[in-house]
Amino acid sequence: MNPEAQQEARRAGHETQDAREADREAVERLDRAVRAAETALIEYEIAVETFRVEVENFSRLHEQRLGPLYGRIEELDVLIAEAVAARTGDPEDLRRAQEARASFLPMPAVEELYQGWMDSAGLPPEAVAMLTGQRVRPPERVRPGERARRLYRDLVRSAHPDLVQDDAERERREEFLTRVNKAYADGDEEALAGLAEEWAAGPPDPGEREAARSEELYARLEWLARRKELLAEAAAELEEGAIGSMLRLAHDDPDGLLEEIAEQLRGRIAEKEARLAELVGEAGQAGQVGQAGRWERPGRAG
Repeated sequence: MNPEAQQEARRAGHETQDAREADREAVERLDRAVRAAETALIEYEIAVETFRVEVENFSRLHEQRLGPLYGRIEELDVLIAEAVAARTGDPEDLRRAQEARASFLPMPAVEELYQGWMDSAGLPPEAVAMLTGQRVRPPERVRPGERARRLYRDLVRSAHPDLVQDDAERERREEFLTRVNKAYADGDEEALAGLAEEWAAGPPDPGEREAARSEELYARLEWLARRKELLAEAAAELEEGAIGSMLRLAHDDPDGLLEEIAEQLRGRIAEKEARLAELVGEAGQAGQVGQAGRWERPGRAG
């Protein structure tokens, strides 16, 4: 080989080496970006889960502490309407009293307060699956089909890490078998067939390995972005709900807010009880309060 050809070959070799080094640096930057995104997402998950627990606890305490007070207010409204109707005998008052009695309902349950976002068991299965990386639905059958079992056995036998001693190759096989195990657990015959073709093609060269790693990291970033979107939607629904809105108003002292609301409700109850007593007192001999607390007209004297 003449000197010019040798120089050109060396130059090409250097360029190839520089290109590979640039690819490695790009992959390393992408890897750092993925790690940073994962760390940020973990912190965001902690914040959302913390708020979810606070919403659930606040909702239950709201029902336990304030539910009876709200119920008493509604009951007093019914009794007052019935007392007014019994005193006046006006058809419109009677209609309002009947509507009030018909609409008298207990405090809504926790599931209703969550407005359908979650039930008493916690997150819906779709959200759990997205947050944990698990599938939404359980497998359709206990044992995968015969083809899936055959593909799985063949892949494990040929790709088992204990068949090699090189550390890098063992790591590659372990990562590969992780994908094989997941495909088998999902009963995904097509995924197993694709993995069999991938294994038969042999290990990628260094350049292909870097490209594959880049694709994996980009896919991971996309998945992290989707996961954060789901968390953001869940957090928004929590914040926009009735309980979440109340929590935002009293972020520093939610227990104090409950007590403040309870005190206001007790004041309203006292006012309504006084109003009911006034109506009963005004009625005098015209009526009496029945055992159930409802106002009843007395029968005519014989």
